[in-house]
Amino acid sequence: MGLKRVIGIFFDQYPNERLDLFQAFPALKQILQRRKLHASIRTIGDVVFTFIILSGLFGPQDPHENIVIFLSWGLWWPSMVLSWFFVGRMWCGFCPFPGLGRVLQRLGWVRYRPVPRWLQKYGIYWAVFLFAVIIWLEESMGIKESPRATALLILAILGGATFFSILYPLQAWCRYLCPMGRITGVASTMSMTEFRPDHSICKGCTSFACKRGRDGQRGCPVYLGAFGVTNNLDCLICGRCVSLCDKNSPRINFRSPFAELLISKGRYITCSYIIPLLLASQLARFMDAGILKAFEPADYSTVYRMAMFSGLLLFWFVMTVMFLKLGAKVFGTTEDELFGRFSPMVPVFVPTAFAGELVCRLNYALHEAQFFFPTLGRQFGLDLSSWEFHVPFWIYPLLDLFLVISSVAAGLHVLHRLVYGDFYGMVSPLRHRLCELLVYGMGATYIVLLPFWYAPI
Repeated sequence: MGLKRVIGIFFDQYPNERLDLFQAFPALKQILQRRKLHASIRTIGDVVFTFIILSGLFGPQDPHENIVIFLSWGLWWPSMVLSWFFVGRMWCGFCPFPGLGRVLQRLGWVRYRPVPRWLQKYGIYWAVFLFAVIIWLEESMGIKESPRATALLILAILGGATFFSILYPLQAWCRYLCPMGRITGVASTMSMTEFRPDHSICKGCTSFACKRGRDGQRGCPVYLGAFGVTNNLDCLICGRCVSLCDKNSPRINFRSPFAELLISKGRYITCSYIIPLLLASQLARFMDAGILKAFEPADYSTVYRMAMFSGLLLFWFVMTVMFLKLGAKVFGTTEDELFGRFSPMVPVFVPTAFAGELVCRLNYALHEAQFFFPTLGRQFGLDLSSWEFHVPFWIYPLLDLFLVISSVAAGLHVLHRLVYGDFYGMVSPLRHRLCELLVYGMGATYIVLLPFWYAPI
């Protein structure tokens, strides 16, 4: 397949076409099949996270003398957010959080029970709540400025993953409750790659080794199996099923980043909750950085900060939910005979939510990267002050405007494809234009609030 064709796939000129990356790059499949290599990479992540936890708990508590802050909030978070677009949930396949639970399971220190129905049904709500708590703690309690608080937050997530590994087989936490996994899954719906089986091959399978395991190898850690993967929401892309399947069904495809948004049409409840929460948290963070902190009293308390940010977050969450409902009402079609009810404006605003999170994380990473080496030196008694560098201020607004404008263009494209695709003739030109105005309105809101985000820079 030529480069022109690949570019055409990316820009959605060939909506139903995919490029099999296993076929184009056989080494990629071999890497996923090499489980020892996968385990080695996971071990490196475990070592880094162990250092972060120990250094955060027992190292210097001045954020200018401990690199834990930058490793956690300036390197890990932005890297994870960037990975959403390129490799979907593949980061989850190497995530250190389930590591201790896997060790305990191998040692037999577990009490296996079937995963309860309440967890399968209501886990999404708890995951969204936990993600909201993380954002709330991050902004209202200054957790990004405290090595110990950062380490405790990581320990809390690690504790949750370990506890559920003791109660239930494999990785129930990752499938149903992990707040990081949920946001990663939602953002991965606009990834340029997808992990999918060849369902025509799977129909003839009788062993289901990808889910059940075989020859002492465990099956899918999140109870899916390759044959159960139909979207990017739940599969960790750990590659386990690639080595278990003897029919060459699993593969990683290159696709248009709009492909899954157009297929899902906002019918997944995960997206319906995460997207407004992401939008709300970003707008709240923009306002909090510039407006609230500018008017904070000199002797403000933690309770005051918590209350003010909580009010901002709640306000914008209500506003974004109403905004999406207004968009659905203007769109005029919210139910389909084939897949039931859906939220048409959710896929339209997934690019904005993704871009907004990139703005928050990349700005912080760029700003703090300037001081990483001097901080490293102070922590370990070295003079690395000469290694400090300066990021010109103009880079921040230029990068942010590019991301926001690109997300608006992407949202308009998704809207256009919905109106003139599956819903052709069902959405009038007037309704289409009104929906476009809503997309422009959200983009304008981001652009207006962005200058407040630069206040601390």
